[in-house]
Amino acid sequence: MTAAQGLLGALGVVTVAFSGFWFVHLRAQGHLRWPTATELGLGFVIDFLDTLGIGSFATTTSAFRLLKLVPDEEIPGTLNVGHAIPTFAEALVSLLFFKIDGKTLVLMIAASVLGAWLGAGYVTKWPRRQIQIGMGVALFVAAVFFVMRNLGLFPAGGTALGITGTKLAIGVTCNFVFGALMTLGIGAYAPCMILTSLLGMNPTTAYPIMMGSCAFLMPTASIRFVRERRYAPRPSIGLTLGGTPGVLIAAFVIKSLDLVKVRWLVTAVVLYTAVSMLRAARAESSAKTAR
Repeated sequence: MTAAQGLLGALGVVTVAFSGFWFVHLRAQGHLRWPTATELGLGFVIDFLDTLGIGSFATTTSAFRLLKLVPDEEIPGTLNVGHAIPTFAEALVSLLFFKIDGKTLVLMIAASVLGAWLGAGYVTKWPRRQIQIGMGVALFVAAVFFVMRNLGLFPAGGTALGITGTKLAIGVTCNFVFGALMTLGIGAYAPCMILTSLLGMNPTTAYPIMMGSCAFLMPTASIRFVRERRYAPRPSIGLTLGGTPGVLIAAFVIKSLDLVKVRWLVTAVVLYTAVSMLRAARAESSAKTAR
């Protein structure tokens, strides 16, 4: 059995276990409701574009704020819970179609899961204003990565499919941090692509590392968000039910699109959302001071 095959088997177990846990919790809390057409549509479009390389966290956050679908303090949890199962589908595609050294992949995924578990423990207890500030900064970071990618400023990378020694230690440490930041809403694809390229790896290895990491860490982090009830149930269901077919259509039917104009549009929307998130945090601070 190869590392990829072992990971796929483990992913299947994790996904089924999380789905069962989430279903039981939704039913027990009376939150098992069919999502709206808007919530389903957002899931489909966002995960469709995510599969083609746009990313899902910044775009979902922007959509939630613009449409006023989810309170700010519940956005990180909703991102992780709602995109967990569609991300499993993306990981399935990446592990089937992209080559990477098994040891490198397993260690970097394990590090990201540990980071996510610890990160979610903090984020679930953060007050609304702290989450607004954190997500505002996260969105600015995402916008910078979008601009860098459109301008071709990412490192060129090398040809290696795996790393060892000091490079592996750096990769594992960085992926631990990326996993922790995922729980706040900072997507891992662009940072992971930069990291793997700087370490001399083939840029295509970023996809199985990132998607494999997310497929394991998102259900892991989501358990904490669900238990603490720090997420929006119905929008999360919409992302899951709409996003999964979006992934499969993008991967097996469309496969590629010219996404430069889409990324510039997303950049503008994300920057607007970042400013509005930070302004909301400032207003909340002013209101507390006035009391």
